[in-house]
Amino acid sequence: MTFQSPTTFSDEQLTISELKSQLDIFSEHQKQAFLNHHPITDLVLGRSDYIDQLLNRLWQFTGLANQTNLALVAVGGYGRGELHPLSDIDILVVSRKKLPTNLESTVSEFITLLWDLRLEVGHAVRTVQECVDIGQSDLTVATNLQEARLLCGSEDTFASLKSQIDSEDFWPSETFYHAKIEEQRARHAKYHDTTYNLEPDIKSTPGGLRDIHTLSWVARSHFGATSLYEMSRFGFLTDAEYRELVECQNFLWRVRFALHIELRRYDNRLTFAHQAQVAENLGFVGEGNVAVEMMMKEFYRTLRRVAELNKMLLKLFDQAIVNKGKIQDAIILNEDFQRRGKLIEARKPALFQARPETILDMFIHIANDSSIEGVSPATLRQLRTARRRLNKFLHTIPAAREKFMDLVRHPNALHRAFRLMHKLGVLSAYLPQWSQIVGQMQFDLFHVYTVDEHSVRLLNHIHTFSIEENYPKHPICCEVYPRMQKKELLILAAIFHDIGKGRGGNHSEIGAVEAYDFCMEHGLSKPEAKLVSWLVQNHLLMSVTAQRRDIYDPDVIIEFAKKVRDEEYLEYLVCLTVADICATNPELWNSWKRTLLAELFYSTQRALRRGLENPVDVRDRIRHNQQLSSALLRKQGFNAREIEVLWQRFKADYFLRHTHKQIAWHSEHILNLEEPTKPLVLMSKNATRGGTEVFVYCQDQPALFATVVAELDRRNFNVHDAQIMTSKDGFVLDTFMVLDQHGDAIDVERHSAVIKHLVHVLEDGRPTRVKTRRAPRNLKHFNVKTQVDFLPTKGKKRTLMELVALDAPGLLAKVGATFAQLGINLHAAKITTIGERAEDLFILTSATGGRLSEEEQSQLKQKLHDTISEQIAS
Repeated sequence: MTFQSPTTFSDEQLTISELKSQLDIFSEHQKQAFLNHHPITDLVLGRSDYIDQLLNRLWQFTGLANQTNLALVAVGGYGRGELHPLSDIDILVVSRKKLPTNLESTVSEFITLLWDLRLEVGHAVRTVQECVDIGQSDLTVATNLQEARLLCGSEDTFASLKSQIDSEDFWPSETFYHAKIEEQRARHAKYHDTTYNLEPDIKSTPGGLRDIHTLSWVARSHFGATSLYEMSRFGFLTDAEYRELVECQNFLWRVRFALHIELRRYDNRLTFAHQAQVAENLGFVGEGNVAVEMMMKEFYRTLRRVAELNKMLLKLFDQAIVNKGKIQDAIILNEDFQRRGKLIEARKPALFQARPETILDMFIHIANDSSIEGVSPATLRQLRTARRRLNKFLHTIPAAREKFMDLVRHPNALHRAFRLMHKLGVLSAYLPQWSQIVGQMQFDLFHVYTVDEHSVRLLNHIHTFSIEENYPKHPICCEVYPRMQKKELLILAAIFHDIGKGRGGNHSEIGAVEAYDFCMEHGLSKPEAKLVSWLVQNHLLMSVTAQRRDIYDPDVIIEFAKKVRDEEYLEYLVCLTVADICATNPELWNSWKRTLLAELFYSTQRALRRGLENPVDVRDRIRHNQQLSSALLRKQGFNAREIEVLWQRFKADYFLRHTHKQIAWHSEHILNLEEPTKPLVLMSKNATRGGTEVFVYCQDQPALFATVVAELDRRNFNVHDAQIMTSKDGFVLDTFMVLDQHGDAIDVERHSAVIKHLVHVLEDGRPTRVKTRRAPRNLKHFNVKTQVDFLPTKGKKRTLMELVALDAPGLLAKVGATFAQLGINLHAAKITTIGERAEDLFILTSATGGRLSEEEQSQLKQKLHDTISEQIAS
């Protein structure tokens, strides 16, 4: 498809409809050229050139070219000559003096014409002095002006503007440098200081295009370098680094261009919604998510390379701009290293190539010395060169293995060395398996980081268990971890726990085998290697058991305790589990999960200390709970007889599955009921097990569970646990553990309204219609296959059903309604949401009591599949 140069447009062609048509032809031409692998530099600069011509032609057409003191200037990215399909076209109309009214009107018509063409125009109309005044007080404006480029109009006016902008008085070089460093720091913080977010911003994420721009801005301000090439001529970039930076920029440009041709509105976020199409546009192919994973792996590795070069070059700029080239005195650490200020540096130019194991020595020094905050630019450059010339992985060098284990055992390495080792590519150079997970994305809403970034964050979370201030947040781990004799075993398990991801098969099993081999290679004993391997293989066991199994069932505790085997394994496992959850997603850890894991930990600890051959006597526990509850109730004035009469109506399971405080709380309000048949709804004022307990007592009725859950769903509450019980005389004693949208207990001020509405629907007696809410936009891009599995149980009284499905709004209410429709009794529900997946456990009996028959299971399975499919489709 050919397009016409705007310079050749006749006046008759300069209508809105004709210009829109021409712009569409040009955009389609660029899209096809991109898909046909045309060089990205030609496309980005070519778009800028096309817009230059268009604005020039329209400037002439509107008569503005006749104004001798008026200049049309491109600023910002457009000033650099870089335009992507949806980039803002930032322009500045500059005059020597304030414009007369008639000329203001003409300029306004010019700008309006651009808007009418649907161009994303950012504009300002200012005098030269106004530009200078605003630029001196606004860093963003100052930066945009720095890249100003004359499009058309008065060269004298533009020269006057440039002379003032380029003056040292406009933004002194050192002031500008510090401002840009702070701007970059704040921008990186918005992205958790990592390049490895799963939905990254191509422009602003650490290692993105903005990091390249920052280098250009600082170099332009101080040295007058107007391009990356000129930076290399000033000696700050080697030729190889220049080529690398250009290669990285071109790849990021290609990704951004591929995204922009898919969007209608400007955005630079590489969201799940667009990753598959962007990968296709870039030519990545593969089944399922393979193409996306391949693209994202290359994308993350590009970000890491940019971030590394950005860090190194800014340190060089710091020496030139802030320290004026003065070299600080060095403090010698040993024959290989010295510290200069806050940076460590190698004392020999080819140290790492001559003796690669000394790379690890450098990180031991960093762990030892808290005053070291980084690596000097020259040493970073040496490390990059040595890393690329390595002809074998560092772990194959015996001396390096010894030093690596010194680091693993070092008390400061977790928070001072390992993250830096990862950022500088040393973990990848040491361990071949680590190099395979670098940039390995996880296409779900549960994880927010790549596998390698998650693993590094896990190591840091383990370190926090040694900090006393974190005790309230992680009481068990902060008690257990400091007294561990061999912390290195936990650290090695953390390094290997996800190392098998992205290779097909069970990643826990792959990692367990490789962890064992690694431990034996690094001189650990067989029992130590077995413990590390067991932790890797079972790193999900505790979280799955706590969140998706009935941990109040003694059989579940015994089964879990048998797998754990002893208290040492349990203590290592709880620390790995908590750190793993915290490092997966900053929003994931809450008091509910803390409480579940604590209950599982202490129940298992008691079982192990008692001996697995001596299971707890259920009757003893029931009697114990009744005695403590009765004492609390008698203190409140209730006599033993009325308590006994009430409790005779309750089944034994009720006393087993509730604490004595819960039993007393329920009983007090039931005994005080003026109308025994009226529904009673209670909400705990203090957080119970990290959430709000909602207790419902009333005569049983059809679809009661679905009714309550639907009513809670209407208020955007999340049910995480439910105990469904019926008294001997047909009253329900249901307990729901509820959290708000943020994972916190329900605000006490909302309790009365919630209770009022629940009582109303229970008195009404009709099943509440499930509120249809549109699924969140980010759920639409995930295909979670609905799975219904019936788990094996020892007894014949109940059926355990596990449901995996897309966590669409109202799912639990729909499931509850399905149980009611089929006459199936629900006794307990364990609700777990993992990103876009709901993984729920239900304890069921048939309408006549006892386990569901095969026919009933088949019918329920089909009905749930149909119901959930309808819900997702709607």
